[in-house]
Amino acid sequence: MLGANDGIVSTASLVLGVAAAGAGSKTILIAGVAGLVAGAMSMAAGEYVSVSSQADTESADLDRERRELAAHPEHEHAEMTAIYAGRGLDAGLASKVATQLMAHDALGAHARDELGISDTLAARPVQAALASGGTFAVGAALPLLIVLAMPANALMWAVSGGSLLFLAVLGTLAARAGGASSVTSIVRVTFWGALAMAATAAIGALFGVAA
Repeated sequence: MLGANDGIVSTASLVLGVAAAGAGSKTILIAGVAGLVAGAMSMAAGEYVSVSSQADTESADLDRERRELAAHPEHEHAEMTAIYAGRGLDAGLASKVATQLMAHDALGAHARDELGISDTLAARPVQAALASGGTFAVGAALPLLIVLAMPANALMWAVSGGSLLFLAVLGTLAARAGGASSVTSIVRVTFWGALAMAATAAIGALFGVAA
């Protein structure tokens, strides 16, 4: 949802800014497509770098934990016992649980319960990059479809109104998925989207007059 919202807001704002400067439909479309590609690539690259750093950190943590298990197994067992005791088990049961889990998969148990690393939550840079860039591109395509469908004289109102409608729909879906208030989500996302579009349209109009 966040990637799609970003795509809608940034591309619609770019389109409105270029349109307010007095550009023709072809120029507006080219600018919008360039914004889509640049934004999607930027989102994907940023997410890849960020999640890769997380993956490197996780790998370093696992390497350190592997060395500690080999060098100080008793200390590591005591750490696991303390973790399970802290979750409500009595000391004897916590020690037995730690013993059994470490006998089965010591590194996996420490990764999950001490470091918070699991197969489900493990960092996946390529997957994160594709998801971020893809959702941005999908969102950015929506204002561009309006540019293709509408005549030049109705472009600004159509793009701004249509984009706010798309944002409201996504806000509703996000709120329902998270069990939050739909009204609050819609107001928040449409307010900031409208503000961004108004600001870029004003800048485009200002530079258009100056030119």
